[in-house]
Amino acid sequence: MPSTSLVLTNDQRSDLEARVRSGRGRADAARRARVILLLADGCSYATIATMTGCSSRTIALWKQRFAKDGLAGLAARHRGSKPTVLTPALEARIMAWTRRPPPHGATHWSTRSLSRKLGVQHTIVARAWQHAGLQPHRLERYMRSTDPEFETKAADVIGLYLDPPQHAVVFCIDEKTAIQALDRLDPVLPLSPGRAERHGFEYYRHGTLSLYAALNTQTGEVVGRTAARHTSAEFVSFLQTVVETQPRRREMHIIVDNLSAHKTQQVRTFLVAHPSVHLHFTPTYSSWLNQVELWFSKIERDVTARGIFTSVTDLRRKLMRYIKHYNKTATPIRWSYADPSRRIA
Repeated sequence: MPSTSLVLTNDQRSDLEARVRSGRGRADAARRARVILLLADGCSYATIATMTGCSSRTIALWKQRFAKDGLAGLAARHRGSKPTVLTPALEARIMAWTRRPPPHGATHWSTRSLSRKLGVQHTIVARAWQHAGLQPHRLERYMRSTDPEFETKAADVIGLYLDPPQHAVVFCIDEKTAIQALDRLDPVLPLSPGRAERHGFEYYRHGTLSLYAALNTQTGEVVGRTAARHTSAEFVSFLQTVVETQPRRREMHIIVDNLSAHKTQQVRTFLVAHPSVHLHFTPTYSSWLNQVELWFSKIERDVTARGIFTSVTDLRRKLMRYIKHYNKTATPIRWSYADPSRRIA
């Protein structure tokens, strides 16, 4: 049996007894003090284990540390677990560090890099970010308009959407340039349960073409036409195509961006010859005000992004086929404000 002989001074015994009686100290510190007192009283390891719930190995460990360092040897050497409760103070500390640049050269923090810096669990950081709606790994870009007449031009365009002139038609016109006719060199592997459709990495470029589109804001229908290049002459020719889709002398309001091809002498000559056609220019760097851009994003998702085209002619045929079928179920685009307090006057 291990020897339990342990001699205490009067001061040591008084201090240990005070630790045992204290109701404010740590429970583990009181338990260690009680173990030493029982050892000094000559109790066996089995008796001490029954009375304190400590194992014989633990009793021997604290006896050895007390014999070596005295009362100082009973201090806990475990640094403790990382915080698992998200307190307001800890959340404020996480928010403050999140807004600082990481010292290791990265552009943003991750939950694990910040948890290592603060000495907490990464799930605590994730929970704090979730409460604050923060996603440091995400980046959003914006385009700032430098047009001094932004308010006036934007109100003019939005007014055509919300309250168009009576008996008039409103079109949004733009061109999607340099659409590539890409053909895959490797066979396409179709989707199957648990596996997405797969395309080979290599491709062959047959050429490019431009797509002119005019979106009727009241019906949602699209007038489309492809062209080899996007020039002012092609733009005027497309305007003529759009005019021919409407009854003669019907007033037409056309929303376009500030591309130079939309402001040439050819365009001005066309407007003089067609006094019922009026062009409305969006503010600079504000293409998002042109509704046809929403439709361009749709045709890119549905046709061009994953499309396989054996030639430019094949690309043209598939684009026009899509427009034809789209017009059968076309609906107007309806805008809504996420924040009604931030409206254009």
